[in-house]
Amino acid sequence: MALRILTVFGTRPEAVKMAPVIGELKRTPDVETFVCVTAQHRQMLDQVLKLFDVRPDVDLDLMKEDQSLAELSGQIFRELDPVFTKIKPDWVLVQGDTTTTAITSLLAYYHTMRVGHVEAGLRTYDKWQPFPEEINRRIASITADLHFAPTEWARQNLVKEGIPDSSISVTGNPVIDALNVVADQPEPVEVSRQLKKLGIPATRRLILVTAHRRENFGQPLDNICHALKLIAERDDIEIIYPVHLNPNVQEPVHRLLGNVAHITLLPPLDYLPLIHYLKHAFLVLTDSGGIQEESPAFGVPALVLRNVTERPEGLEAGVLKLVGTDTRSIQAETNKLLDDKKAYRAMAKAVNPFGDGKAAGRIVAALLKFRD
Repeated sequence: MALRILTVFGTRPEAVKMAPVIGELKRTPDVETFVCVTAQHRQMLDQVLKLFDVRPDVDLDLMKEDQSLAELSGQIFRELDPVFTKIKPDWVLVQGDTTTTAITSLLAYYHTMRVGHVEAGLRTYDKWQPFPEEINRRIASITADLHFAPTEWARQNLVKEGIPDSSISVTGNPVIDALNVVADQPEPVEVSRQLKKLGIPATRRLILVTAHRRENFGQPLDNICHALKLIAERDDIEIIYPVHLNPNVQEPVHRLLGNVAHITLLPPLDYLPLIHYLKHAFLVLTDSGGIQEESPAFGVPALVLRNVTERPEGLEAGVLKLVGTDTRSIQAETNKLLDDKKAYRAMAKAVNPFGDGKAAGRIVAALLKFRD
């Protein structure tokens, strides 16, 4: 009898990381694979589905403007429950640490269904940073039957929490699988035109910025914007900042940076152009989790606009550096990489600790082995 596997996700990062796994499942004999999206992030999700040719069997279409976490959680419980009843999967696969991940895992437990958690074991051990992701992934860990840890460090976190080592597989992170596919695709024309217009790389170096996390709303994001204004006083750089659609990001960023020389604010980018901008970047300033994993693949140093990271492997490898949200600290660390060639090379030439592009195959093999 074929193994029935239902993958549930709702955001762009989840879609990117699960697309290689879904593709591997579809190529695997004796596996029936189903995809359900909550569309927690509608617009940003859809472009990834198109890019990787992932066609959901069920689309709950739950995104509402500025809805609370409680509203979203209740919606997922109500709308996903009949999907489980209808499909009756042997396994439910979730990824990472979103609200979709936490609620799907808990609902699968209520249905006594087995859960596989991709990108398991990431921790800061501070329930407020990142918020709400730290608690979301811990809920997934409590309910999961199989844990696909991206690194040995993540595995050790799970073991310390009492999770049997026999239920953990160190697979690497499928974001590198996805990245390899996208990086080989032709560069979008709009990227080439924008870079040429800004004088990159002819006369200026590109700094790519992504900053949108909940814990940075308010004063921290204001501090980040003030730092970018100071950095933009240099004549040898250009800053490109794709601005998240959340009003808590849109308003302060456009108010503080809307008319600043050497700063280009763009709408949220599709994944393909984002990765090609990343390939051209001299360095990255980010509070994103995915960019911390992706930038080392291109030898691009990343300064992390957070006080803690659940990816300390990047810190240990030297590809990431925590700079927090203090204006002067961000400015100083950025200028150091721009001006100190030795410091830059130390980060740019470090080895990416997050994977080798073969994670999806390991994840599916672990699922099949568990069945046997």
